[in-house]
Amino acid sequence: MKRQLISFITLCFPLCIHAQYVSEVWNPDNGDGTYTNPVLNADYSDPDLCAVGEDYYLTASSFAHIPGLPILHSRDLVNWELIGHALQSQFPESKAPEHGKGVWAPSIRHHNGEFYIYWGDPDRGVFMVKAKDARGPWSEPVCVIPGKGMIDTCPLWDDDGRCWLVNGWANSRCGFNSILTVRELSADGMRPISNPVIVFDGGNVNHTTEGPKFYKRDGWYWIMCPAGGVEKGWQLAMRSKSPLGPYESKTVLAQGKTAINGPHQGGWVHTPYGEDWFLHFQDKGAYGRVVWLQPVDWSSGWPIMGDKGEPLTTYRKPKSSSTTNINPQESDEFNAPKLGLQWQWQGDYNQLYGMPTADGFLRLFTYRHPSTDNLWTVPAMLLQKTPADVFTATTKIRLAAKAEKQYGGIVVMGRGYSSLVVERIGDMFQLQQRTCPKADTGGKEAVTILETFKPTAKDKLDYHPALYMDIYLRITVDGGKATFAYSLNGKTYKAAGEQFTMREGKWVGAKVGLYAIDNNEKSDVGLLDADWFRVGKK
Repeated sequence: MKRQLISFITLCFPLCIHAQYVSEVWNPDNGDGTYTNPVLNADYSDPDLCAVGEDYYLTASSFAHIPGLPILHSRDLVNWELIGHALQSQFPESKAPEHGKGVWAPSIRHHNGEFYIYWGDPDRGVFMVKAKDARGPWSEPVCVIPGKGMIDTCPLWDDDGRCWLVNGWANSRCGFNSILTVRELSADGMRPISNPVIVFDGGNVNHTTEGPKFYKRDGWYWIMCPAGGVEKGWQLAMRSKSPLGPYESKTVLAQGKTAINGPHQGGWVHTPYGEDWFLHFQDKGAYGRVVWLQPVDWSSGWPIMGDKGEPLTTYRKPKSSSTTNINPQESDEFNAPKLGLQWQWQGDYNQLYGMPTADGFLRLFTYRHPSTDNLWTVPAMLLQKTPADVFTATTKIRLAAKAEKQYGGIVVMGRGYSSLVVERIGDMFQLQQRTCPKADTGGKEAVTILETFKPTAKDKLDYHPALYMDIYLRITVDGGKATFAYSLNGKTYKAAGEQFTMREGKWVGAKVGLYAIDNNEKSDVGLLDADWFRVGKK
């Protein structure tokens, strides 16, 4: 029936598949001309943006998750839609996720009719991709400057066509940090043509100076950057009459008397309506780094952000001709021939991990895990960002197990994790909670048996010989705590397992999603078919 419905929709409404998505769990647009921060209540850390006419485009750090370099679009800086990714592969030879590596603090710019994204990979160098359309296709990554330690890169094309690049430095890779350097690139932005010059040293006062963004305004060169660290930092602005400095600096945004910790690191934009705005992040622990929007006042000659340098939680929306209310997608019916853009794999994608089916399911193949200790080293985990402080994620799955020790289900994943799965044991299925609070340091997964079920079916449909278990699984998140439930009919849910305190990942927030595992050394691959994954209210 689902296959027939998909075919009918595709035939009758081929141009109307894309729908405007409004979240049930977080919508920053108050509908009265005001907004409430965060404008993106999800882990789009280290955000940067550019304006092209009345369109705004945003990207953010994605580290090792793939696809990477998310591209979001807005017409008013409040309502954002996830429209694509600029990076499809980073570590194709790695057999385990490269947690915390890859894309650090990218910048996005529009120059001579093309979009450019630069980022620093702390282990490999400065990279760049470009595209004529922000929705893609994007070019393959080009290594502009090879080397270790360079992070948080941003270009500036000057009025005379010269290209300058500013970047920070990662102490963990090169032995020093808190300094910013500028060098000149070729006019096409493809290679360095000068050596770096230190233009700012934060020292002890502005320690952890990083994440710089480069601008030019009224004859002044501006570098806007955070200092003070992720959780408690502040925002600096610095100016000079030369791109190579010297620069004078001023704190332009800080927590002050508010409850908003660490309001810093992001991008400034001047709108077609003559307004100035700044997007920055706030670190929320296990939820990751969420995105806030602040007005910018230049009347003093400096970009003072928010309310006299302190963050505003609610404010009037930026001037815009748009009345669209839209949010990044969270739920997925798996009815399209490709996954929703909200999904990322924990490592580089391999088609043997899984793919959509023609009849409206996501199929995950059971991944043969080389180590049974925990899931930290498993790349075949399909995950998405937590979308709000309070939400419920529910999925309907069928596990077709062709051998014992094949299992799969729903998970909340970070440095520690907990999942609710079904596993084939003999000719029965067990409902289990699998938990590992310290996965990143080699902790051993604990397995708790919750229920035992007879198979839903056997040797049915077009599968290879297998036993089947149909079940609905649910995670509810509230205040950083995750609880679990299941249902056999999709109507009545029963609480299952113990509450789990979420942990962030390596430089990312915790994520929720699906996975399927095979702990046999040799067996035919099992299948997990997800009918849908829905995010809604608690």
